[in-house]
Amino acid sequence: MLAYTVGDDREVDTRLLRWDIIGSLGHVEALAAGGIISTRERAAMRRALRAALKALDEGKLTIGKEHEDGHSAVEFWLTRNFGDVGERIHAGRSRNDQVTLDLRLFQKDAVLGVHQGALLLAAALLDFASRHRKVIWPGYTHQRIAMPSSAGAWAAGLAEQLIDSAEAVQGIWPRVDRSPLGSAAGYGVPLPLDRAATAKALGLAGVDQVVTTVQGARGQLEAAVLSWCVDVAHPLARLSGDVILWSSDEFGWITLPAELSTGSSIMPQKRNPDLFELTRARAAALTGDLATVLSLKAGLAGGYHRDFQLLKAPLIRGIDRTREMLTMLAIAIPRLGVDRDAAGRALRNEVFATDLVMARVREGEPFRRAYRDVAAMVKRGDQVPVPSTDEILAARSNIGGLGNLPISALRARLRAGQRWNAAARRRFEAAITRLIGGRSR
Repeated sequence: MLAYTVGDDREVDTRLLRWDIIGSLGHVEALAAGGIISTRERAAMRRALRAALKALDEGKLTIGKEHEDGHSAVEFWLTRNFGDVGERIHAGRSRNDQVTLDLRLFQKDAVLGVHQGALLLAAALLDFASRHRKVIWPGYTHQRIAMPSSAGAWAAGLAEQLIDSAEAVQGIWPRVDRSPLGSAAGYGVPLPLDRAATAKALGLAGVDQVVTTVQGARGQLEAAVLSWCVDVAHPLARLSGDVILWSSDEFGWITLPAELSTGSSIMPQKRNPDLFELTRARAAALTGDLATVLSLKAGLAGGYHRDFQLLKAPLIRGIDRTREMLTMLAIAIPRLGVDRDAAGRALRNEVFATDLVMARVREGEPFRRAYRDVAAMVKRGDQVPVPSTDEILAARSNIGGLGNLPISALRARLRAGQRWNAAARRRFEAAITRLIGGRSR
């Protein structure tokens, strides 16, 4: 029974132990501000919890087989080493709001990390776009050659998608930046806890205001964070699919350096794009993590359910996958090469059919007549005039066109995101540093 109900909780909780101790330091502030413990008791609890952090850092506080989860490991360690402190620390809370706070702190830290990772990759893509803005290659619709595109437009478009996703953090941040502590098992406690004191001490902007919200909404924030991660990851999957295809022998527009490819166990000539294939696969697996959370939380009645225990693993796993993908692609993009000649050879004559239609439109010919005439030319096999690179770019000078990529505007948005991230990180870490006694993570 114990093995079945604990499952992998001990392993998962190792990722939350530090946040559990820090959250307990925040809980001490609520007890003290509410007059539930004395100033002397507050000081003793703070010393004990700071000692627990030190023991954790030194590998002396771990989750063992005798512990049901991370919470019990910390409480048993405190009781063994500080006696009464360990037995008093749990007053006014339940493991239900305790784990919710652990996850809230974990998510706040992790969301800032994913946000920063998305911006770093977007910056790398904008640099790539700037370097290769004049490399023309075909654009595709329905996986058929359509019109001229460019290496710059490809990379800049992906960068804008990532910046859009990064900016969407504002939709989940107010929910991440709140303390659930004081809601206990879901219905509050008959003690004068100062819930706002906990939030302030932990660098959180406020509290979940209704105590029944905390357990009633379990899974919703996890789903929102993972949904945001999926939004970040889907452009990474498309990027990877493009690199896999365009670096193949048949295309060759993009070149992979040796350090970004792997060999074959039997074919000595092979250089495989495993990094990009596994990125594409991780993005798919991340969608599975989200599906797991959505399925777990659906259809449950109000209050706490043990089902919630299984929310932790897909949340942590999904965030880890997102950060890994962003980190590896930020390393990879600056190392990708572009073969201008191979890209040029891919520009078959008919890819410029639309350019000819629009050239006639600029001269005053009705669009539909020009369209019919050029379609007939292509059908007969007549050669379509091939414009130069400069002509291609000049004809696309509107905002966002191949000849007018808004790289400066995108960089301005990126810098604004970086400023927000730095400010949010600074506020959060300053509060945690004060709480743990000046020791940084």
